[in-house]
Amino acid sequence: MARIWQALPQARLVGGCVRDLLCGRDVHDLDLASPVPPAEAQRRLEEVGARVIPTGLEHGTITAVIDHHPYEITTLRRDVSTDGRHATVAWTDDWEEDAQRRDFTINAMSLDQDGQLHDYFGGLDDLRAGKVRFVGQAARRIEEDALRCLRFFRFFARYDRGEPDGETCQAIIRLRERMTRLSVERVAMELLKILSGPQLLRTLELMEETGTLAVLLPHHAPLSGLERLLACGDPAEPLHRLAVLYPPGGGDGQGMADVGAHLKLSNESRNMLAAFARPGPELAVTLDDDDIRRVLFQQDRSILLLRSWLVQAQELGRPDEGWDELRHRLETVEQPVFPLAGRDLIALGVKPGPEMGRWLKQTQHWWLTQGCRPDAGACRDWVSHQLSPS
Repeated sequence: MARIWQALPQARLVGGCVRDLLCGRDVHDLDLASPVPPAEAQRRLEEVGARVIPTGLEHGTITAVIDHHPYEITTLRRDVSTDGRHATVAWTDDWEEDAQRRDFTINAMSLDQDGQLHDYFGGLDDLRAGKVRFVGQAARRIEEDALRCLRFFRFFARYDRGEPDGETCQAIIRLRERMTRLSVERVAMELLKILSGPQLLRTLELMEETGTLAVLLPHHAPLSGLERLLACGDPAEPLHRLAVLYPPGGGDGQGMADVGAHLKLSNESRNMLAAFARPGPELAVTLDDDDIRRVLFQQDRSILLLRSWLVQAQELGRPDEGWDELRHRLETVEQPVFPLAGRDLIALGVKPGPEMGRWLKQTQHWWLTQGCRPDAGACRDWVSHQLSPS
């Protein structure tokens, strides 16, 4: 920071890092703003030995890398025009004008190198009161970028401790359909952050009351299933929470595939959602060690662990030590590997082709009945015995 301030003495910390510093939360990224235009800022930073990456020059943003740490630095801006998705900006040297562009009062504060806080819109008071409030008129800010509807819910979950801002809720109700014009990728990113965040049930109930959830996830399931899952103390993983929120459809997992496609999730995420929806190996606290090895062979460990929360929620809807013990065993038991290969069968006289496939399948079935314990030699002995039972 000393080297950045050497190059850009008027630069200030801005946004989330200031907010989290003030409320005592961990700060992971330090973002700054400066009245210096981006090309001039790049030149000054390079003079003090920083490596500068022009990450978003059209928006006035560069990234200074110092001692392998990135610092995003943006030139002060004002909006020239906006269409609800994108803004055309011009540079300014007016800090308050730049702060007016920010979404919430708690995100509009800045901190200079002398430690002086600059708070033009009462962000510190709102932070202390646990209030998430837009800078200026909520409707106007949402009209500038409809994604701010979702950002409100994300910040509401993390920082709001009282009743939601009434003006904001009314603006969201009136303008919620504008979210359908946003890129699905932006929407999905915000939605997954909400699903992995705190106060999830309270937040989704508010999203339901404002009609936002129906816009984002048409035909979503009742929130009672999610309430049961949260009552079990589940990990904050967004995909299995999404699986509870959305009806699974048919036994082939098509319903979850639909929502994965709708949100344009990665293929890995879509496959996981489909795996949650399809019938998988039975999970129960009564499984013995042989059963644990069998289910680990039949389904990926990470999916089994998340599915265990879904099954627990369906059966109990509350914490239970038996399920915690089951998950510990699922995490610690060694992954079983079927030890027999085609070359083993060839050595026993089995011809390549359909016959070999049948013997591999039969041997694997026997190996599973034995709790995945037999090694390659035992499997060969079993096949040899079946080939010549006399």
